[in-house]
Amino acid sequence: MAPRALLPILLLCVLLLQVQGGPHNRHQRTQLKIQACEKRPSIHLCSRLCEYHQECQANNICCSTFCGNICMSLL
Repeated sequence: MAPRALLPILLLCVLLLQVQGGPHNRHQRTQLKIQACEKRPSIHLCSRLCEYHQECQANNICCSTFCGNICMSLL
């Protein structure tokens, strides 16, 4: 194989390795795993549905309950 052909192949391999793990790893860091709520919520909290912690206000987390994933206070 000619030496000129090895450099583009090496460059392609490096680019493929970067693309393979880039967005997936970044997405996992920003999204925390939703766990079951530690305390049982009142029924009026079931209107605060969420999918991610970022959808909740400050000092609230998105957790799983009997009525789905809802925002609940940490305090």
